[in-house]
Amino acid sequence: MVELFIILLLISLNGLFALSELAIASARQTRLKALASENRPGARRALALAANPGRFLSAVQIGITLISIVNGAYSGETFGKDTGELLAAAGIPHNIAEPIGYGAVLLLVTYVSVIVGELVPKSVALRNPEIIACAVAPFMAEFARLAGPVVWFLDTSTKLIFRAMGQPTGRAVRVTEEELHTLIAEAETAGVIEEGERNMISGVMRLADRSVIGLMTPRKDVEWINLDQSDGEIQSCLPTVRHSLLPVGEGSADAMIGVLRIRELLNAALRGMPLSVRNYIHDAPIVPETTTALEVLQLLRGSDVPLALIHDEYGVFVGLVTPADVLQAIAGAFRSDLRDMKPRAILRDDGSWILDGTMPADEMADKLEITLPAKRSYATTAGFILSKLQRLPVVGEHFEYQGWRFEVVDLDGRRIDKVLAFRENSLSRRVG
Repeated sequence: MVELFIILLLISLNGLFALSELAIASARQTRLKALASENRPGARRALALAANPGRFLSAVQIGITLISIVNGAYSGETFGKDTGELLAAAGIPHNIAEPIGYGAVLLLVTYVSVIVGELVPKSVALRNPEIIACAVAPFMAEFARLAGPVVWFLDTSTKLIFRAMGQPTGRAVRVTEEELHTLIAEAETAGVIEEGERNMISGVMRLADRSVIGLMTPRKDVEWINLDQSDGEIQSCLPTVRHSLLPVGEGSADAMIGVLRIRELLNAALRGMPLSVRNYIHDAPIVPETTTALEVLQLLRGSDVPLALIHDEYGVFVGLVTPADVLQAIAGAFRSDLRDMKPRAILRDDGSWILDGTMPADEMADKLEITLPAKRSYATTAGFILSKLQRLPVVGEHFEYQGWRFEVVDLDGRRIDKVLAFRENSLSRRVG
């Protein structure tokens, strides 16, 4: 019984090393830092071990290797001979019974070691790696200290091999955007965050990659005041204006000279003052269409009027952007906006989507779970269609992309208004 207890103890120690290895390797450093700030016992040691994986993994490997050697030799020597004698007593020739006995014992010990000493501990470690890492870190840190010379030798040898291969020896801690999206989706599935919170977080993450074109109100939808009109004509149109800020041009939208605060004009009109539009014009920042959303947001913060005029490389006015456009990109359209704007994406019962041509391309990609090139010359769904067809399409033209079929179903003059997107496998079912 003592011999059996020793073998089980060795297998349990092997399980402890396996548990420690996977828990510390899988633990998120952000979570460990949070636990350390809460003074969780073992959190700081777990952080120290995770920060130097070479020494930690060397210590683990020393422990597992020693246990495997001792366990194999001890179990074979202790029970192998007895098992061989039992087989010989059963009528098996002695020269055959002894090897079979040793082999059977080693096979059984190996099976138990794999289950109890590897698979079960690692499965447990994956369930809550940070908490387990904190619990085992003091033991592992002390073991690494005691085995210091051997740990140093193994760690140094490993680093020399990495350097010979031209690989970095430090731990690369990099979180990609795809990993963040996956983590957010898992948090929503687990009920940690709501769907609305996930959509807003995704909107914030898209800002850094989105150009101002993906946020702006395009030129054709911009309300503006023409200074070539008389003051009376301008005053008569003020009650129908839907916005508090309007750009002002001289005869053409390409000759924008500033922005009007409609409230200032209305206050002057209510007081019976002469309506001289030029006296109320404010300078507005002018930005190129290649400006990123985050750059525009920073610019709007320091501007006298929260509105920026967007021009292309030829100086042609292409649209405008306000803080409300940035907020809409993050939180979605508000009710007042929805009165004048149709939904940009409609999911149909058959799983297909009706997409508005003005829908930002990155939002479209999120809806369909497809990947767009990191560097692209377009910002909208219509631009995506044009980049693939390389010409102005006619109704009914289509193409396939990453398992989806995109078909132009409506044009507004020369503008792509509506696009139908459905999976190619659903098309085959329809045909069948």
